[in-house]
Amino acid sequence: MDTVFKALADTNRRKILEILKEKDMTVGEISAHFKITGASLSHHLNILKKSNLVISQREGQFIRYSLNTSVFEEVLKLFITLFGKE
Repeated sequence: MDTVFKALADTNRRKILEILKEKDMTVGEISAHFKITGASLSHHLNILKKSNLVISQREGQFIRYSLNTSVFEEVLKLFITLFGKE
């Protein structure tokens, strides 16, 4: 869970998650929303993948990224457990 919170701590990574909420995208499609280098975007995507917030799937010569909603469900359950009313 620590890797999830580390991933969520960065503004660019949260923006990537917001973008992927709309639809699955390739790196090129994601990069159209940013003014950062390809290397920097790749770094952010790798952190999101390591935290399992994002899943990648190869489609020919492209890699398509999508949200891993099961991890978001786990985070939500944690927050409900920690801060929910009983």
